[in-house]
Amino acid sequence: MVKKIQKTAGKKATAAGGLLDSQLAASVKDSAQQIWLAGMGAFSKAQAEGGKVFEALIKEGMSLQRKTQGLAEDKISEVTGRMTSMAGDVQAKAGQHWDKLESIFEARTARAMNKLGVPTAKDVDALIQRVDELAAAVARLSKGGAAPKAAPARKAAAKKAAPARKRAPRKAAA
Repeated sequence: MVKKIQKTAGKKATAAGGLLDSQLAASVKDSAQQIWLAGMGAFSKAQAEGGKVFEALIKEGMSLQRKTQGLAEDKISEVTGRMTSMAGDVQAKAGQHWDKLESIFEARTARAMNKLGVPTAKDVDALIQRVDELAAAVARLSKGGAAPKAAPARKAAAKKAAPARKRAPRKAAA
């Protein structure tokens, strides 16, 4: 009899267990269906709003790019200004050194020429002035008729002063 009760209880438990199993399966199936639908809804929403988010990211990126370009241009301008200033300073110093070097060279050249006995430009100008004064004095004296030999001396001086001139052949007098 115990065996019979156990068999009937087992059959009732199996029938009750089958009912529980089918309810559990239906519940799991409904939950899976809801999860699936929620995922599909989330995907659809992300796809729809994804374009908006993408556009917003593009706008942010453009704004950031403008800011960084502005900062970079400012830095470039600042560095360019500094380099220009430094180049001007270097150029001024180089000019000063060049002028100093030039004056040293001129002084040394003048000393060397003086040692060699080469007359300076001042000496040559003084000699030219002196020759002009002497020529004027000779011209005054020759107008007075005091020196008839002055004319041949002047011709001889002219011959010595211009030895490179060639004379044209004279025509025979008729």
